[in-house]
Amino acid sequence: MPAAFHVLTTGYAHDRVASTVTLLTEDDTVTVVDPGMVADRRLILGPLAKLGIEPQEVTDVVFSHHHPDHTLNAALFPRARFHDHMAVYRDDIWEDRDADGYAISPSITLMRTPGHTAEDISTVATTDQGLVVLTHLWWGAEGPADDPFAPDRDQLRAAREKVLALNPALIVPGHGVPFVPSPSTPL
Repeated sequence: MPAAFHVLTTGYAHDRVASTVTLLTEDDTVTVVDPGMVADRRLILGPLAKLGIEPQEVTDVVFSHHHPDHTLNAALFPRARFHDHMAVYRDDIWEDRDADGYAISPSITLMRTPGHTAEDISTVATTDQGLVVLTHLWWGAEGPADDPFAPDRDQLRAAREKVLALNPALIVPGHGVPFVPSPSTPL
């Protein structure tokens, strides 16, 4: 059975900043991706409640990278395992592992995609909508085409090419609405 996919809140990056916060569920796995800065925590908790999910039911939280705008509200999920590029964390247990290829569930995996930062990961989910990639390789469909914070432009381009080679049905960017990739999607 594929994972179910929901955008809890759509992010933005203008004079203020908020991350796009996403939910993936599969059987007993309840995963929140990038629970970062939002104008009000109810923008995360309200949509979860409408889906019948309490914060303590979240099993996993994924950080695409460690900027506060993608991590700030992690403590809302007290029973979750937390995933980043190099480890899984829960309570006082730190388990080293490479994120690349790590399976959170049969339909939800992590992929190393350095670009916005050297430690970026993307979450790849097989859903009823097709393959969905949650990533900060793009801020939003409208840009910026050239990430002004990327430490290595060639690395960013290679990671974007890696994601696009998966032929995703949908890309969920770090600060915008999900979009369908096209030939004009910036590399």
